[in-house]
Amino acid sequence: MGGENPSSSCHAGRPHGEKALGPNLTGSALLVERRTVVPVAEIATLSDTSGPETASAAKPARRSRAESREQAINQIIDIATNEFVEKGLAGARIDEIAGKATKRKIYYYFEGKDELYRAVLQRAYARVRESEAEVDIASGSAADALRRLIEHDVRYHARHPELVRLVMNENIHRAEHLKQIEGLPQGNRKVIGILESIIARGQAEGTFRDGIDPVDLHLNLTALSFYNVSNQFTFAHNFGVDMTSPEAIERRAGQVADIILAWVTKKD
Repeated sequence: MGGENPSSSCHAGRPHGEKALGPNLTGSALLVERRTVVPVAEIATLSDTSGPETASAAKPARRSRAESREQAINQIIDIATNEFVEKGLAGARIDEIAGKATKRKIYYYFEGKDELYRAVLQRAYARVRESEAEVDIASGSAADALRRLIEHDVRYHARHPELVRLVMNENIHRAEHLKQIEGLPQGNRKVIGILESIIARGQAEGTFRDGIDPVDLHLNLTALSFYNVSNQFTFAHNFGVDMTSPEAIERRAGQVADIILAWVTKKD
């Protein structure tokens, strides 16, 4: 499972003094231009390259180059995500990823396949956490807030099957690569903080029971969101149920919310 080693020609385009990202993707900075760095956390929030340009003509040329580098990294991770999802870490090949990008470009930013795989994992986890942070949990009751978050998670997993398949693949590897991404557990605990605030509010309102562990709550809602994607093919074959239609996803989102809310609600 070791990373594939580049030939010396793959490094020819890297200016003297620059280097690819090291094995630790969450170091202090991600090099995107000579003497220009951006926080490494931005690897998880690289802009959608299909969107309009946000830089104005008045901005310095250096910024434009940085945006081009950011776009290049984003494209590489997009391509690599598809390869790792379809073939797993062992089956994916840098040459195949390079067929849609360039090997020189890949090795300019990443030292090898394993590091690129970690970048894919890091971005996938960061994006689901960022999406949860955007859910409105302030309005309405605690039960309303929790329902919105649960339904969001069900929809997010359904719309991003690559996240589910990456997580399944990484569990085969016993989280070997996740353990090498510094700060990832802290980033994933953001959702626990969100759940803690909802639980506290629900208990203050008198609607949620005591003794709800936010980690247990996260485990339960994630498991119920995950299954709809992870088992969609076998379940569809065995029971003739389409689990991917918009109607099925909305029905499942409501069901999961009902199940979780019944579990946390105080009984009379």
